[in-house]
Amino acid sequence: MLNEERVILMTKMASYEEHEGKENMKIGKYFRGDYIAVQVLKSILSATVAFALILGLYVLYDFEVFMQDLYKIDLVSFAKTILIYYGVTVVVYAAFSYGIYTYRYSKARKSLKLYHQNLKKLNSMYEEG
Repeated sequence: MLNEERVILMTKMASYEEHEGKENMKIGKYFRGDYIAVQVLKSILSATVAFALILGLYVLYDFEVFMQDLYKIDLVSFAKTILIYYGVTVVVYAAFSYGIYTYRYSKARKSLKLYHQNLKKLNSMYEEG
């Protein structure tokens, strides 16, 4: 005869494995610092690409005026301004990414801990008979 409690637990665990469990198991393979560092580095790379694209679009938007003003502006101060904007953008983006991925990691670890507790419970159910 089927144990109803066992069937309910197995169904719950199978549903977890199919949906959020896949991503949580990938996250769970990393140490906390490694996971967060990799994700923040990806975010910094994305922020750099986005900043370069936005800067390029800004220059191309009014390219004729930019080229006329190129000889009038101080290139060193212009480069410093661009680097400051870039630095602020990357730091803010990295800080948000750090917070988000720290939260995701802790959420995944709690979820995996509950999953492993359910595995132990299911194993003990099978041992009992």
